[in-house]
Amino acid sequence: MVNIILFGAPGAGKGTQSKLLMEKYKLMHISTGDLLHREVMAQTELGLQAKQLMKEGKLVPNDIVVGMIDHQLQVHCDCPGFIFDGFPRTLVQAEALDTILAKNEMKIHMVIALEVKEEELVQRVLTRGKEKGRFYDQNESIVRNRVQSYFNETAPLAKYYEERKQFQAIDGQRDVDLIFQEISKIIENNP
Repeated sequence: MVNIILFGAPGAGKGTQSKLLMEKYKLMHISTGDLLHREVMAQTELGLQAKQLMKEGKLVPNDIVVGMIDHQLQVHCDCPGFIFDGFPRTLVQAEALDTILAKNEMKIHMVIALEVKEEELVQRVLTRGKEKGRFYDQNESIVRNRVQSYFNETAPLAKYYEERKQFQAIDGQRDVDLIFQEISKIIENNP
């Protein structure tokens, strides 16, 4: 089993790389963004709460996100591993993930950060918003707020994973295939 956290701001390419990794390594992709998007589209109570927070560019509360992740681990416990995309976003979530994984006799094997410059991120997300019709990806001030939230609240997690010798940053502004090749080498060279 291999469990990977794909780390990066909105628009860094985590979803794109996750699809390639799922295909090659048969890993289960857990994207908090996708889980929340499904709840919003279904207009569940959670979805309505999340929609308001997302409109403001704010993060969804930890207990909601952690509960969704725990549920996914239990439902898909027989898969060869997981790709965590968009989670954890805070130190509290990282510690909660450690606890959930330990409870399920699992651990994180590596954290791969896709590093992309802020202006490139904003443009990528705005383009994605137009292409996919996501309301929260179409407003530039909301997008900038989300990107800034990442740099302020999530980027500091790098130190948490560096201390555990699990963190590796790569240039996320290159060709998709080159990025995938580098991620594959990291996975295959990980003991």
